[in-house]
Amino acid sequence: MQDTTKSQAQIAEQIARTIAAEIGAQPAQARSAIALLDEGATVPFIARYRKEVTGGLDDTQLRDLESRLRYLRELEDRRAAVLASIEEQGKMTDALRADIEAADSKARLEDLYLPYKPKRRTKAQIAREAGLEPLADGLLADPTLDPETYAAGFVSEEKQVADSKAALEGARAILMERWGEDAALVGELRTWLHAQGQIRARVVEGKENEGAKYRDYFDHAEALAKIPSHRLLALFRARREEVLYLDLEPTADSAAGHAYGEGRVALHAGVSDRGRAADRWLLDACRMTWRAKLHLHLLLDLFGQAREKAEAEAIDVFGDNLKDLLLAAPAGPRAVLGLDPGLRTGVKVAVVDATGKLVATDTIYPHEPRRQWDQSLHTLRALCARHGVELIAIGNGTASRETDKLAGDLIKLAPELKLTKVVVSEAGASVYSASEFAAKEFPGLDVSLRGAVSIARRLQDPLAELVKIEPKAIGVGQYQHDVDQYRLARALDAKVEDCVNAVGVYVNTASAALLARVSGLSSTVAENIVRHRDDHGPFKSRKDLLKVPRLGDKTFEQCAGFLRIVDGDQPLDASAVHPEAYPVVERIVKQCGREVKQLLGDPQFVRGLRPEPFTDETFGVPTVRDILKELEKPGRDPRPEFKAAKFADGVEELKDLKVGMILEGVISNVAAFGAFVDIGVHQDGLIHISALSDKYVKDPREVVKAGDVVKVRVLEVDLPRKRIALTRRLDDAVPAPRPAGADRAERGHAGRGDTRGPRRDAPSRGGSFAPAGKGNAPMGGALADAFARAKQKS
Repeated sequence: MQDTTKSQAQIAEQIARTIAAEIGAQPAQARSAIALLDEGATVPFIARYRKEVTGGLDDTQLRDLESRLRYLRELEDRRAAVLASIEEQGKMTDALRADIEAADSKARLEDLYLPYKPKRRTKAQIAREAGLEPLADGLLADPTLDPETYAAGFVSEEKQVADSKAALEGARAILMERWGEDAALVGELRTWLHAQGQIRARVVEGKENEGAKYRDYFDHAEALAKIPSHRLLALFRARREEVLYLDLEPTADSAAGHAYGEGRVALHAGVSDRGRAADRWLLDACRMTWRAKLHLHLLLDLFGQAREKAEAEAIDVFGDNLKDLLLAAPAGPRAVLGLDPGLRTGVKVAVVDATGKLVATDTIYPHEPRRQWDQSLHTLRALCARHGVELIAIGNGTASRETDKLAGDLIKLAPELKLTKVVVSEAGASVYSASEFAAKEFPGLDVSLRGAVSIARRLQDPLAELVKIEPKAIGVGQYQHDVDQYRLARALDAKVEDCVNAVGVYVNTASAALLARVSGLSSTVAENIVRHRDDHGPFKSRKDLLKVPRLGDKTFEQCAGFLRIVDGDQPLDASAVHPEAYPVVERIVKQCGREVKQLLGDPQFVRGLRPEPFTDETFGVPTVRDILKELEKPGRDPRPEFKAAKFADGVEELKDLKVGMILEGVISNVAAFGAFVDIGVHQDGLIHISALSDKYVKDPREVVKAGDVVKVRVLEVDLPRKRIALTRRLDDAVPAPRPAGADRAERGHAGRGDTRGPRRDAPSRGGSFAPAGKGNAPMGGALADAFARAKQKS
């Protein structure tokens, strides 16, 4: 038992040291953070309220630590299973155990386990049972032996070895399995193939028309190590739809690459062509080992690794966009008129007051086929006047621009109301409308009207409303339906948790959905908080939360600092200061001779205080510094100030766009290759990464994020395919019209498998460009198709 405990302690220490090196921390910091996570603490809580314990690890480091901890513990569990399996087989050696103990990845561990992994009876196993292993070993040890002659001695009717040919086939199967499962050889060839391999795509015969959207990849080759994640996921999707065949060629020169692979097998096996009787037979065995076993095995392995990496990048993109959307500027407590646009079914109308309470609903029919324009204006004007509406939120779906024009006419008709209209993303609104949560919130309200309520509320507070929707349904990712859905959901849930806790939640007004995202609170406890609030009235202090069923001391510790209570018994309850740190504030108050209320919101005085005099054994300088910042601006909201984009009048459809126009729009999505912009024409335009800034941009999110209001110039409009190319480089020259067929010519060039590296200001593959002053203006068939696919919601 003692040895086992020591072994577990050594494993834990190794994990801590590994993670510390990866996240740029000390082992002690990693150990402390791991201990807190194991105790049930959440990342937001640890990042904000346990800085002394972790040495100041931030939320990004902690999320990375949490992810790697999960992987490394899974690796250790698998290592234990592998060791137990080999021990049970009686095949363990000291050298093998040392190799398994040293394996630092799942791939390396599986390479070592491959020869011992229980499997169905293979040709090699059947050959061994037939007594053919000495034949294989004999020819390998002495290539001067004639294979046919030597094999004749192993022919056996009893063992079902009919002749020399059958004996040699069995011996070859034994060698192929032995070499194909050699961990050192497999690892070496995997590293080489990953670095040099070319992913090759070819169209399935007869699928040219059906798979037209993938035409840029009908004959495409690209280095596996360099292919961008979005393009790789597009290729895998096309393969899944049976439009493309995918292969992994060893190098750009396929024949030379295969020869190299065969040569490495021969070198590892000690086989060479010296004119001896068995040399040719042995070299054929090496060739077949590479071609039939190793190449296929490594293709599947490397494609799996590449896909996993591409999915991780896609999930990161989705998570970053989701964070930007959740932390978008809230319009705040102002009455809002929500409009969910529609044509035949009408425009759904909902009015919410400053607290988000639904106060009125209606349906109007200003568009085709009824065209009740004036009647609709009269209805909306009456609703706005009656309920003191300040903002009009318009969903960006079907009939959005027509409805936006209706709102514009309303503003002109009733200037005394001082209305402002804003087009709002309605992504996920339909999901919310049909959800169980919406049914509980509005049991008597028609499903179609719930969407209008959601649109209105997400203008008031995007975070509070969007948490009611499954993160995946918000649709701000690239290829989100092609990635591992469990990993995606886990990553997005973490983003939502981080955002909610960064902003803080007003416990007396928050929905159960929002409360459930607070550190430490489950859905059940969140519902209990709402129920207690409804039964007993608003909470007067944070400590009253302990009266909520199933909210014990540990849960209170995790959640209290993120919950706000305004106008309660304790002024600090409206701040991010944790109740456990209230004694620190009391020391500050005592030394300063001021009341807490006098300190709160007095930055000039608070900035003159040094943290060192108020520290103790529990609360060090980092925590006291955070407390002082919070006293400066209690309950501060990290989100930016609200600003609305103004779409250009008269630009409502694609056909209204002209090259050279300068428009204002809202960033709707950011991908690894650029950003999509809603400019109010029912089709988002694309700013390629090369057109985001006058300077080189490595990551689009360095310069833009979802929800940003930006000015753009129209570079190109492709009406048949509904493609819009935009740039933020407003001083660039307008590109000249391109001759007919230019896209096809460029796509043809891209399709021939040209693998030369891209220019820094060009797309990685298949883009079409025209001169544009300081750089090149992105658009064209291949690029537009790739971006359109990334934008797809399904």
